[in-house]
Amino acid sequence: MAMLLVDVGNTRIKWALAPLPETRQPAGNWLESGSAGLSELSALSERWRKLAVSRILLSNVAGEHTQERLQTMLEIVFGAGLRPQWFASPSQLAGLRNGYRNPAQLGCDRFAAALGAQRLFPLQTLLVATCGTATTIDAVSADGLFSGGMILPGLGLMATSLARSTAKLPHITDHVQVGALFADNTDDAIISGCINAQVGAIERAFAMLGRQAGDTRLRCIVAGGSASLIAPYLSIQHETIDNLVLIGLQTAAATI
Repeated sequence: MAMLLVDVGNTRIKWALAPLPETRQPAGNWLESGSAGLSELSALSERWRKLAVSRILLSNVAGEHTQERLQTMLEIVFGAGLRPQWFASPSQLAGLRNGYRNPAQLGCDRFAAALGAQRLFPLQTLLVATCGTATTIDAVSADGLFSGGMILPGLGLMATSLARSTAKLPHITDHVQVGALFADNTDDAIISGCINAQVGAIERAFAMLGRQAGDTRLRCIVAGGSASLIAPYLSIQHETIDNLVLIGLQTAAATI
């Protein structure tokens, strides 16, 4: 038997089948994994029916309606006897302290991502940039304090909102490539602006955190669905990590 870890984001559901915590497997050592859009629950249920699962741990930021739909689907697939655990941000867990003024207000995905980053890079000051529908940029101290962070529109949301709000600007959805900082056509100007806004926020946060922490071991972690589009333009040293929230849930599962 194994445990099912599920990261429910604003647009997609990522999941992994992991060994149970008592087997002490390395972080991110999945037996199976996959992803699906929020509208693809039926296909997801067919895939999950084939899994031998004794525990389910989920992070959900897609709202109560999505949680209710998933709860119903999980009961159908695995039976009412297997109760899923819905992860919420605690005041502290697995060596990570929640520095939010109201700890429960911190998005569970952000706490899980920080937990995953801390597991991969222990005893280091970390800047965790998760680039999805929203981009979140969070700070974790070397001694395990999630001190806070910033939230801005994600890459796709920036481009889409710009196109919707400005009638003469086109939608940019089919490619993301910056050929020049100061573009000579409108499509590339939108791309350059959105990419550089994301990169600028991450690099500024990295510089400020480095000055505050005075730590030469500062490390930038980039994750999320748009990480592969944004990370190549970063001028700072960084690590791109897939499924960071799932690694955080895997870490949390050993203590909750």
